[in-house]
Amino acid sequence: MNMRGTCAASATVVLVVATLAGCGASGSPAAADPKPPPAPAESNPPGDIPDNQVYVVFKPPTGGFTVSVPEGWARTSTGPVTAFTDKLNRIEVSERAAAQAPTIASVTARDVPALAKAVSGFAPGKASEVTRKSGKALLYTYQGNTAPDPVTGKAVRDAFERYVFHHDSRDIVLTLSGPVTADNVDPWRTVTDSLRWP
Repeated sequence: MNMRGTCAASATVVLVVATLAGCGASGSPAAADPKPPPAPAESNPPGDIPDNQVYVVFKPPTGGFTVSVPEGWARTSTGPVTAFTDKLNRIEVSERAAAQAPTIASVTARDVPALAKAVSGFAPGKASEVTRKSGKALLYTYQGNTAPDPVTGKAVRDAFERYVFHHDSRDIVLTLSGPVTADNVDPWRTVTDSLRWP
């Protein structure tokens, strides 16, 4: 056999072997093992505070109480108000002199009109009495718009929870806010349960 015949025969053998290797027992091509699909990424609504958020104790310069706030949030102070913010969420802490404890009637008559003037897109909610670890508080829920984003010009619709605690002729006001689509029931409960008197 000449060289050309030898090469042709070798090529034929290689082709047959490759064809047999690609067939299963039934003679059909073997299917490749499918790759597992990627795990779905967690997707939380904007404003959701992570479950693993760490909290630190805040004590105002005047003393008189402490409250836990999320660690790492930006802190600013304007007069009697100290605010803690992170992305779309905000916590405001303030205190004021008050001879008597607040009531649903007093909150409705005094605080709600002031909020209506101060909060853009204010939508009134409900006043109720709630109990936290430090005692009773007046809770007022409402909605409003944030200031427009300086880049996009868009405002976010926020849900507000405003708690007024009374102790020793003072009111401690905690106002917690975040997007209406966020679920921050547990973080807000952590903050409002953390209030302590000296």
